[in-house]
Amino acid sequence: MATLEDIGVAAAINILTAIIFLLAFAILRIQPFNDRVYFPKWYLKGIRSSPLHSGALVSKFVNVNLGSYLRFLNWMPAALKMPEPELIDHAGLDSAVYLRIYLIGLKIFVPIALLAWSILVPVNWTSDGLQLAKLRNVTSSDIDKLSISNIERGSDRFWTHLVMAYAFTFWTCYVLMKEYEKVAAMRLAFLQNEQRRPDQFTVLVRNVPADPDESISESVEHFFLVNHPDHYLTHQVVYNANDLAALVEQKKSTQNWLDYYQLKYTRNQEHKPRIKTGFLGLWGKKVDAIDHYIAEIEKLNEQILEERKKVRKDDTSVMPAAFVSFKTRWGAAVCAQTQQSSDPTEWLTEWAPEAREVFWSNLAIPYVSLTVRRLIMHIAFFFLTFFFMIPIAFVQSLASIEGIEKYAPFLKSIIEKDLVKSVIQGFLPGIVLKLFLIFLPSILMVMSKFEGFVSLSSLERRAAFRYYIFNLINVFLGSIIAGSAFEQLESFLKQSAREIPKTVGVAIPIKATFFITYIMVDGWAGIAGEILRLKPLIFFHIKNSLLVKTEKDREEAMNPGQIYYHATEPRIQLYFLLGLVYAPVTPVLLPFIIIFFALAYLVFRHQIINVYNQEYESAARFWPDVHGRIISALIISQILLMGLLSTKGAAQSTPFLLVLPILTFFFHRFCKGRYEPAFLRHPLKEAMVKDTLERAREPNFNLKPYLQKAYIHPVFKDNDYEDSRFDEISGYCIEDSDDECVTVPTKRQSRINTPAVSHASRGSSRSPPSK
Repeated sequence: MATLEDIGVAAAINILTAIIFLLAFAILRIQPFNDRVYFPKWYLKGIRSSPLHSGALVSKFVNVNLGSYLRFLNWMPAALKMPEPELIDHAGLDSAVYLRIYLIGLKIFVPIALLAWSILVPVNWTSDGLQLAKLRNVTSSDIDKLSISNIERGSDRFWTHLVMAYAFTFWTCYVLMKEYEKVAAMRLAFLQNEQRRPDQFTVLVRNVPADPDESISESVEHFFLVNHPDHYLTHQVVYNANDLAALVEQKKSTQNWLDYYQLKYTRNQEHKPRIKTGFLGLWGKKVDAIDHYIAEIEKLNEQILEERKKVRKDDTSVMPAAFVSFKTRWGAAVCAQTQQSSDPTEWLTEWAPEAREVFWSNLAIPYVSLTVRRLIMHIAFFFLTFFFMIPIAFVQSLASIEGIEKYAPFLKSIIEKDLVKSVIQGFLPGIVLKLFLIFLPSILMVMSKFEGFVSLSSLERRAAFRYYIFNLINVFLGSIIAGSAFEQLESFLKQSAREIPKTVGVAIPIKATFFITYIMVDGWAGIAGEILRLKPLIFFHIKNSLLVKTEKDREEAMNPGQIYYHATEPRIQLYFLLGLVYAPVTPVLLPFIIIFFALAYLVFRHQIINVYNQEYESAARFWPDVHGRIISALIISQILLMGLLSTKGAAQSTPFLLVLPILTFFFHRFCKGRYEPAFLRHPLKEAMVKDTLERAREPNFNLKPYLQKAYIHPVFKDNDYEDSRFDEISGYCIEDSDDECVTVPTKRQSRINTPAVSHASRGSSRSPPSK
């Protein structure tokens, strides 16, 4: 049980760690040789030039301007200076809206904290419930006197907590509604003002039915010429190029090794580098490294060429899916948002992802297997979640005074010292939990990829959802249940069955001390470590010294990174959950959460402006998930408060609390119906307005060449291959047509519902050669 002194020691450790990280960042960022690590976004935009190319030799590597060291904190106001519209132009809407999650945290919890500390804390502090609880051998500390645990059973003071729960709920819902309205308006404005992009005109079509007389490409063209004759423009069928992509990736890796050894040889030409050809270079025949990798690349080039021919000629490489592009955004919107066939399982359409966020390998997964894959992953996640609770509970029990004394009794004399004891109880549990969760986002992302989602944004949203559920069950509920059961086991065994719920009601708020230590480890020191970028810093200098030969190589070595939504957003949601649950129960936790939101907002705003380079832009498509999870946290907090008060002899308040989750649920339904459509569907009115304005500005713009190659698999886009073989790889493209009606050619034997033969077969409908 962490005491007030333990919390103070943990706070001192984490504050000191955060200050060290921030000071190290402030010094490292102004050194010229680190410029590309801390300002890579400006280099990628071509705005910033390297300071290593000018000035004296020493000043190229070390900042000799003493005044800049005195202004080492100027990055803070600089991070806040850029207005939001400029931030959207600079980094995209996803990044700007992501920052608003931290702002929502401040908008919700700052007023709640002021209200809780001015009303609830005095009410809790002036009670003496814990004095009575000691008679039942329930452990507690001085910090618990600030919580609801200190109010005696059946007291009228519980009405204060009930009224505050209503106030907290109404304020949270008001902030959420205003933010939902604001973000929905920002999304629509962003889409309306956005420059022309291929995904605005393109739809992903899946589950194309097989036709014995036509290829997939011909079936797609025929279907859309018949059903969207005025708007269909072109299409690109989807190929199973996973084997080819693996060869291209292997070639890239081999090329990197060749570049490394060539650079090594140019620096020391007296000795040609040699390697062993066995496993990991540990054994085998010694050969010339440069000659070996040149031969390997030549071999891979031949394999890549053969695989490309196979993909091009083998009909089984063509998947029953295609990217279909239209002449207007209006035509694409109609197709993406309507059912195309009387059979709802065929000709399934959805908005095409942005070309750079397509997860190409999953397009090769047969659509019929997606349901099975997702069922398998649901089962796997169930076992991952509940079996993960066992090691977490075990390690958490070890990360305590009692656990260490039990499993390492020889350390008893050391850990009984006040300072060591404070570190173990106030710091160790939080850091242990943090270490356990390091690899979880990567595991969940692999599971999402196995499920078959075809865009990076959908992959991240699914992984984020599972991470949130995992945090809810293991980090939140698991820590409360396991922690209270371990700590109060002796008390439970000595009490009658009807007394146990009372003990649980007192024990749950006591776990606030554990979450305070976790917030300081993860939310204070962890966020400060994010801005330091220690790992990218080390890797950049290693690559810069060993691998970089050209400016392009140096640009790739910068590794600006991005906001990993699936790893960061669920972590934020845990703080929302903790804040809303403990606001009416233990308000002492709120200042720690507010510091997290403020520090994280400042750090991530700086990183978004200067560092991160997002892989894709979804126009804040993730916001309904953010809103829904905060609502879930609010309902969970109301239910837990209801259960807690029922154990405290305040059953008469239960009917009044029962109304809160019902009201909150209907508020969520209102927001879902009012604002969510802006994130799921694109209004036809806005699409038509944008099309009309674009035609007026650029009446002679030819859209077909712009869209024709937009959704070709990246492995087909290298210059040596694309120019000579594009026509064979790409789908058939309809020529510009006049407004008059045209017939639709087909290869089908049956002419039912078909005006004429398929356009794709025009080349094959010529007269056969004479025998």
